[in-house]
Amino acid sequence: MSEEDDEIVLQLANPPNCPRCGEPGPVSARFPHSWTNARGKEVPGIREAMLCPVCDRDEPAADKLMAFFAEHKTLEPSKLETFHDLAAAWVDVARARQVDQQQLADEFERSRSGEL
Repeated sequence: MSEEDDEIVLQLANPPNCPRCGEPGPVSARFPHSWTNARGKEVPGIREAMLCPVCDRDEPAADKLMAFFAEHKTLEPSKLETFHDLAAAWVDVARARQVDQQQLADEFERSRSGEL
């Protein structure tokens, strides 16, 4: 299955807050995501990304989609194609985002030592 065939679900009504900073955002996206486990087997799953006005600042695709939401308080049929293109570009960036393994290891160690 190619990424073009993936079903992406956008949530515009009451999306969850950003898991990175807790701030509300205008949209979230759920999309198929897979990874390879320690045995080398592909594990299918789902990822969710939230468009955050704080954490995603200065990322061009996110900034363009945020600007669209700032200009258009409602999603009019005449703006669907523009919204689609901007949302697709943002999802491509969100899909490519990887976990910072060093940050994850540091947080794990801080948790083990009781610092978190």
